[in-house]
Amino acid sequence: MFRVLIADDEHLIRSSLASKIEQFSEETVVSGLAANGVKALEWLEEHYADICVTDVKMPLMGGLDLIAKVNERYPWMISVVVSSYDEFEFAKTSMQLGAIDYIIKPVDQEQLNGALARAIGEVATQRRAEAAMLFMRSIPHHQDMLQRWVLHIQTVQLETLPLLVVDTLDMLESLAGDRFYLLNPLSMAWLEMIVEELKKEKVKIELQEGKDLGLWEKTILQDKVRSYFRLCAVRRLEEGAQRIFAVTQAVKDQPSRRAIEEVKAFINDHYADKLNLQEIADQVAISRNHFAHLFKQETGTTVWNYLIQIRMGKARELLLGTDKRIYEIAHDVGYDNSVHFSQVFKEQFGLTPAEFKKRMER
Repeated sequence: MFRVLIADDEHLIRSSLASKIEQFSEETVVSGLAANGVKALEWLEEHYADICVTDVKMPLMGGLDLIAKVNERYPWMISVVVSSYDEFEFAKTSMQLGAIDYIIKPVDQEQLNGALARAIGEVATQRRAEAAMLFMRSIPHHQDMLQRWVLHIQTVQLETLPLLVVDTLDMLESLAGDRFYLLNPLSMAWLEMIVEELKKEKVKIELQEGKDLGLWEKTILQDKVRSYFRLCAVRRLEEGAQRIFAVTQAVKDQPSRRAIEEVKAFINDHYADKLNLQEIADQVAISRNHFAHLFKQETGTTVWNYLIQIRMGKARELLLGTDKRIYEIAHDVGYDNSVHFSQVFKEQFGLTPAEFKKRMER
């Protein structure tokens, strides 16, 4: 997800730009609107953004001064200029300051789309390069963690995957420091290293970076940035691990695999319901006992453990991404008893919900 701050002194233009930007992609959202450079900087003191789209001439502080300040204080951000002034000096200065594009008003949707695509591409490229440098310098010191992952995959230890992911996240955060936005590319670099290691066993896996839709609100307060990127990294590590597990199992019985995938989809959609084994087996017209055996054989875990993993994953997202109380989260993921929910959560993550939230936000 890429968050955009718009600075323009015309209310109608700010609104129009916001609408056009959010039409570009479901992964691009407008997080903040400001009437001038001063207001934009005040907003950035309390909120997070990846991209700044700014006018040139505004009261109190213009766009070029704003870009200079953004470069100094928020070096991870990329800027795009929109202006009514078709003057070479403005465009030249914008480019010298590192702006990715200089667009003349009225803003054309196609031209804006191109600028946003380049801005997002530049953000991603810079972060991958920065993460790669950290990764290559530090990874020789983390061979024990690499071997833990390989052992988990080889022995299909799905039940302890959440604990392994949290430990891996702590390791990656030790590399990123306060550059929390690097947790995503670091997570992908880690998964790609696991894939390279498995090539020694003739296992070929293609990974795709997941999306962060639904993990947070459009606006992220500065004191929540760490929690947000940790949550994004956890999702990447878990989705990547699940993909690696699925491929390395090398399932040969395709009909059985399709049945299991149907059941997984059913559980993912109904995890908050009061499910029983017969109801789940009925989704693929297989007897209850045979289905239970087949599910364990194909996935390395039981149906109930899989349901718990899904519920706990959703609970974790609600715990870190919302202000809901623990009993509300318990109800949302299918538990009437919050004490029992907390016990299951601790079995899954090694910490109670309150302890887990404190650890993730410390």
